[in-house]
Amino acid sequence: MSSKPRPKWQIETTHPEYFQPLDSAFRQVVDPEIGLNIMELGLVRDVRINAEDDSAHVVMIMTTPFCPYAPALLEAARAKAEQVLERPTTVEMGMEYWDPTYMEEGVGADWGLF
Repeated sequence: MSSKPRPKWQIETTHPEYFQPLDSAFRQVVDPEIGLNIMELGLVRDVRINAEDDSAHVVMIMTTPFCPYAPALLEAARAKAEQVLERPTTVEMGMEYWDPTYMEEGVGADWGLF
């Protein structure tokens, strides 16, 4: 089983200067149950800046539909994005089902997946 490439965020095309700072900030948001950050888990599916009102929007998924830490993880990601992007930011829980192949290459080794 190998990792799937991370989906390209819209912000990578429209505002590429924000990608690295966002990546670093999101790596500070750790799922306390799993002990991995949201980038390692592949939970951030998109980040975009809305041209209409200059706000930002983050789309995330959870590892399970009933993740008990979902509200805290979504809020932590929203706060990190808002801090980096310096603009109002909303976060949406996407409906895409998480799959272990979304994890970064080598991260799943401790789980016996890769």
